[in-house]
Amino acid sequence: MTKALADRLAEAFAEYLHQRVRQEWGYGKAEQFTHEDLIREKYRGIRPAAGYPACPDHTEKWTLWKLLDVEDNTSIKLTESCAMWPGASVSGLYFAHPESKYFAVGKLDRDQVQDYHRRKQMDLASVERWLGPYLNYEPDPLALAAAS
Repeated sequence: MTKALADRLAEAFAEYLHQRVRQEWGYGKAEQFTHEDLIREKYRGIRPAAGYPACPDHTEKWTLWKLLDVEDNTSIKLTESCAMWPGASVSGLYFAHPESKYFAVGKLDRDQVQDYHRRKQMDLASVERWLGPYLNYEPDPLALAAAS
């Protein structure tokens, strides 16, 4: 029960910080939303996070952790699967553009994944393993086994 409560408090704090960002960046100073409006996300801006439908690649957390020196600054760690520890931790990106909307990345074809693996400079089998649920093809099972 304690873990579940801690998770909910972490998410609530992330929503509070999103409200603060909207106010401090100036585009949400006049917001007067009801609780229902907030639940329906009627405010401007989005807060997507790695591992969710708009950002399915969890490995981008490694980049953020290095850039922000997260472990030294917060003691929050990443597990091998890029889960955050402690579990009651959240991370995300703020986008303030008035037309920003949540979206889901659709199924990825082989050419898209090959292009991504080249730009990310990560071996193809590892990219396929991390993006497995989003693939629109069956990767080579021998290459995936080697990447695990």
